[in-house]
Amino acid sequence: FRWSEAFMEGQQPILIFATEKDEDFFVYVQKLKTNSLHKYKLEQQELSKPLSFTAYIKNQIITLLCLYSNYSVYKVLVPLQQNNEEEEQILSKSLLLNLSVSGSVLKASSFVVLDKDHVAVLGSLAVPGEEPKECLTIWNTKFQTMQTSKELPLGTSGQLWCYEEKFFFTHGKVLTVTMYKCETSSLAAAVGKLKHSQTSDVSSFVNWNTLGDEELVVSVQSQQSVALRSESRMTLRSKRNTVAKAQPDTLSVGQLLLNLKDASTTVFEEELRQLISKAQMPDVQATIGCVITALINRCKTNPNYYPRNFLLQIVQTRDLSYSLCPDLMAVALEKKDVHLLQTCLERFPDIPEEITYACLKLFLSISEDSLQRTDVNLESVICYIDMELNNKGVKTEIVENGFNAELEQHRCDTKIQKQTHQMTDGEFCPVGPQKAALLNAVLHSAYTEMFLLPHLKNLPAQQAVLFLRYLYYLYVKCSEKINTALPGLHSPTVNQIMDWMCLLLDAHFTVMVMLPEAKELLSNLHKFVRAQVRFYSELNKIEGSLRELQRLNHQRDFQTYSIEVLELI
Repeated sequence: FRWSEAFMEGQQPILIFATEKDEDFFVYVQKLKTNSLHKYKLEQQELSKPLSFTAYIKNQIITLLCLYSNYSVYKVLVPLQQNNEEEEQILSKSLLLNLSVSGSVLKASSFVVLDKDHVAVLGSLAVPGEEPKECLTIWNTKFQTMQTSKELPLGTSGQLWCYEEKFFFTHGKVLTVTMYKCETSSLAAAVGKLKHSQTSDVSSFVNWNTLGDEELVVSVQSQQSVALRSESRMTLRSKRNTVAKAQPDTLSVGQLLLNLKDASTTVFEEELRQLISKAQMPDVQATIGCVITALINRCKTNPNYYPRNFLLQIVQTRDLSYSLCPDLMAVALEKKDVHLLQTCLERFPDIPEEITYACLKLFLSISEDSLQRTDVNLESVICYIDMELNNKGVKTEIVENGFNAELEQHRCDTKIQKQTHQMTDGEFCPVGPQKAALLNAVLHSAYTEMFLLPHLKNLPAQQAVLFLRYLYYLYVKCSEKINTALPGLHSPTVNQIMDWMCLLLDAHFTVMVMLPEAKELLSNLHKFVRAQVRFYSELNKIEGSLRELQRLNHQRDFQTYSIEVLELI
């Protein structure tokens, strides 16, 4: 099995796939509704064989394009209508494109169809006397010319995808998304003489890693057509030295950022604010990502510079992601900017587990006195911690979801003198409201257990105990109300609390059982969880009885009067 593709022709789903057997290649077309299967054999090519395939369907005919090992693209027409399903037909092919320019051969690895006159090819360009260079190229099949190319010095995996005028491919270890736009096929476009071909507004998302100043010039809004360097089949020479100097009002984002490299802080930030406000779709995300990159680069070169309020404003008002600005949280961790980290944890959907752990460790290590002077968003804690902090006096006995601490301790034959004024685990929050809000942001972040657990094992034992105390406190608070949800905005759910509690115990249980300060906490947690299990078990019994009662009510004749006694066992 070599390749497959699915299409919809009207309301009919069609599957086409290619196989190889004994150096012969076969193409199968299956119509799923009628369950019909047609088999074809590709015409053999001397000294070469197919490397990859792609296809499209139009007017009841499938056009199959085959990239052969002689670095040529052949076109094969596959009809959808065939009278005899059993008869095997041989498909003839015709040369569509020869991937060579001025004696240089493009050793292609994959390709995709862009429109009826253009294909994109990913491969390495072999120039005599030079090392092969991997590149992404766009070819005009009508005029047999290479329209544009882009060098990929970090190498690729050889795979290329295309969707909604965007290329997707790997460049080094980064998934790269590059936008493109094909001009209408004409002789002028084929030879690179099309007017205004160098003033395309199409942006290029070159990669999601930190970009250097030089990369910004070509990565955001390339001055060259379709964000790729224009080359003709006749010349193949680079046009970097011949591109006219852009006018100030038509500067690309990358060029503007490069010009601001040595500007004063006030001018630098003001220009960046204007750049963000003028950014237009679909380039706004790329523009903002490069603005943040420029700010972070200046922070790295000037340790005394840190635009905290500017960065916080961007994160709070824009829909960003960690992938778009990966160095932002690293710098915030270095500067111990907990408010920015809290905002990133709440808004970024793709934070790596290593960064999540680093935030957790930082939040647990900062002293309460230091956090008192720090601006932190308290929306997630103000509804359930403030009252506790203001009422540390006598605490009346509360039966929480059927759990009575005194009765439970009696059942376990454990006699512990109860003091209502002491800070018992679960009664009062073990951390201040600022630290609680920061920890809640960590609880809200997405993670994969397999990747987070190794990092959690490195958490210092004292910090792990403190975090477990806070999780236990949240669990008790959730169990006080019948809806098992904490009040306030962005408050953690009971599922999040339990997941983190289990994950933390998996990482540190063997250490915690040896710590004197953790033994009572683990004992109380065990008792509380056991009481919860017993309580919900009783609720399940009541639920079953009520369902039985509901069933009997449907069978009752309401015209007769009766008194019934129900005993719940």
